[in-house]
Amino acid sequence: MPRSPSIVPHRGDHDIYLVLNDFGRLGRAWWEADEEGTDREALIRRLLEDQFSHPVRIVAFNTAEGWSRDVTVDIADELRRRFPEYDEVPRSVQEFLETAVRR
Repeated sequence: MPRSPSIVPHRGDHDIYLVLNDFGRLGRAWWEADEEGTDREALIRRLLEDQFSHPVRIVAFNTAEGWSRDVTVDIADELRRRFPEYDEVPRSVQEFLETAVRR
């Protein structure tokens, strides 16, 4: 029986960020990204470039350090801090920020 390929990145020495996107009637799925596009800066850039239609959750993990966690609110807070740098914020990000709040 053939083995499934590992989802562990080849360069496991950095944090990986994945986005759960809501596709409406089609349901939710983890957004596919190339290995180079999964760091924090790439994620922020992709969010502000409106590459996700409806992001609902962001998870980070680091296999070398052995941890994973939900960073949805952390990323939302960072986006709020960066607002002054951008002329226009995509509607998808505005909606994401409305739901991603500290409680």
